[in-house]
Amino acid sequence: MSNATVDMDVLIVGAGPIGLFLATECARRGLRWRLVEERSTQSEHSKALAIMPRTLEIFDMAGVVPPFLQAANRVTAAAIITHGHRLAHMQFTPEESPYSFIAMVPQDVTERLLVEELRRRGGSIEYDTVFVSAVQYNDYVTATLDHKGEHIELRAKFVVGCDGAHSTVRHLLDLPFEGAQYEAMFLLADIETNEALPSNEMQLCPNELGPLAIFPMSSTRRRIVATIETAQGDTPSLDLVQKMLVQRAPSSIEARALLWSSYFRIHHRQVSQMRVGRMFVAGDAAHIHSPFGAQGMNTGLQDVWNLAWKIDLGARGHGSEELLNSYTTERRPVIKHVIDITDFMTKAMGTPSKFAQALRNTVIPVVSRLAPFQHAFVQTLSELGVAYGGSPIVEGAGKRYFDDSMRGGNGILSRFLLLCGSDAASETTESAKELATSFPHLLEYRAAPAQGLTLVRPDGYIAYSAPSSEGSAALQSVRSLLERQAN
Repeated sequence: MSNATVDMDVLIVGAGPIGLFLATECARRGLRWRLVEERSTQSEHSKALAIMPRTLEIFDMAGVVPPFLQAANRVTAAAIITHGHRLAHMQFTPEESPYSFIAMVPQDVTERLLVEELRRRGGSIEYDTVFVSAVQYNDYVTATLDHKGEHIELRAKFVVGCDGAHSTVRHLLDLPFEGAQYEAMFLLADIETNEALPSNEMQLCPNELGPLAIFPMSSTRRRIVATIETAQGDTPSLDLVQKMLVQRAPSSIEARALLWSSYFRIHHRQVSQMRVGRMFVAGDAAHIHSPFGAQGMNTGLQDVWNLAWKIDLGARGHGSEELLNSYTTERRPVIKHVIDITDFMTKAMGTPSKFAQALRNTVIPVVSRLAPFQHAFVQTLSELGVAYGGSPIVEGAGKRYFDDSMRGGNGILSRFLLLCGSDAASETTESAKELATSFPHLLEYRAAPAQGLTLVRPDGYIAYSAPSSEGSAALQSVRSLLERQAN
C-alpha cells in the first residue's frame, strides 16, 4: 500500500502521560500522528507522582526535562518506619546519573507540561473522541472513531493503545490480562501537613493493618497511599486519613486538610504480548501493579520510549519485523520484575503474620546497611538498572548509556550511534565511518573520548560493545546486528 492512501503514521489512543509522551516523541521525529482521548479534558487529579532518575534521563534525551525539574520536589532518601521505630534509612542519590533524586511531580502537572510541549510542536489532542474498532491489513490499520456521534474512519500504519487499565485496544486485540486482583482496597489522599517530616524523604510504613507510604510533594503537602479493608464513604475523609496515620505512620505527622482523595482497586497483571500485527499496547493498557514502589507511570513512559524509535523506523520502511517484535521481548521481563517487586513490597509491608513481622523487623535493619543492598535498592527504584540483555537485537548486557552528547532533544533521534574511541586505529576509524555511510537511515558515526567501540541504540541502551583492538571483527558484528533490524 502506498503512503498516499494512509492518513497517518501513528494513531495514539489515550491522552494520559503515556499517550502524551508518545505523541511528543512522534512529533519530535517528524511522524504524522493523531492523539485521541475519550475524556473532554486532561486529568485534574494528582494520581501518579514520582518520576524516577532514568525517566528524567529519558525526558532529557527527548528535550522535555527542564519544566519538570522546575516543578519537582526532590526526594533523596527513604525511611522504613513501623510503630514509631525506624528500621532503615537509605540515601537515594545515584552517582551515575545527573538526576540523583526522585522528582515528585503530580500527574495533572505532568500532563499539563506534556500538553504544553505537544502544542509547542504544533500538535493537539482530539478530546471527546472514542476509539471504537479497528481492522488490520498487511500495510495499515483501518480504525473507526466516534466524535460526539460523528463517525470517523481513518487509516494508520500503526495504532498504539495508551488507554489505561480498561483499554479498548487491548480488548479488541483479545490480549489476556494475566495475574490477579489484590483483596484489599487502596486509598490515595493528598493532604496538607505540618513540617515534622523532611521534605526530601519518603517514608514506607509496614503495619499489620496494612502498608502505608508517605510521599512528600512539598514541605507541607504529602501523598498518602495505603490499603484498607473496606471503603468508608464515597471517598476517604480527613478523619479516616488522620486515623490511619495515627495507627500506621510516624507520630509526628499531622494531617491538617484534605486536598484530594480516592479509593481504588488494583491488580497485578500484564499482557502476554504487547504487539499484535500493527497494533501495540503500552502503560496501564499492558500492565498494572501495586502503587508501592511508585513504578507505574515510569514503566509506562519507558514502554513508549522503547517503542517510539522502532515505530519511526518501521513507518519509514527501515525497520524489520524482528525490530518491532523486540518491543514485547524487551519490555515484558522488565514489567514482570516491576510487578514481582511491588507485589513483594506490598505483601511484606502488610503481612498479618507475627512471625513474618518479627523476621522483617529483624532483617531490614541489618541488610539495609549493606552496600550491595543499598545499591540494588537504588538501581531498582530508580530504574537505572533496567537493561535489555537477552534481546534478539542486543549482544551483551544491554545496559543504559547516557552522556552529554545525547541530551537536549536533538542529541539522538532514531539512528543508532556508533561510538569510536580515541584508542582506535586509523583503519578501524575509517571502516567505522564507511559502515555508517552504508546504513544512512539507521547509523551515525561519532568519535568518542572513551575507549572501545560501542553501538548505542536510539533509546540510550548499548546494543554492542568491544575493545577497539577487535577492529574489523567488531564492526562485522555491528553490521550483522543492524542487518537484523533493517529492511
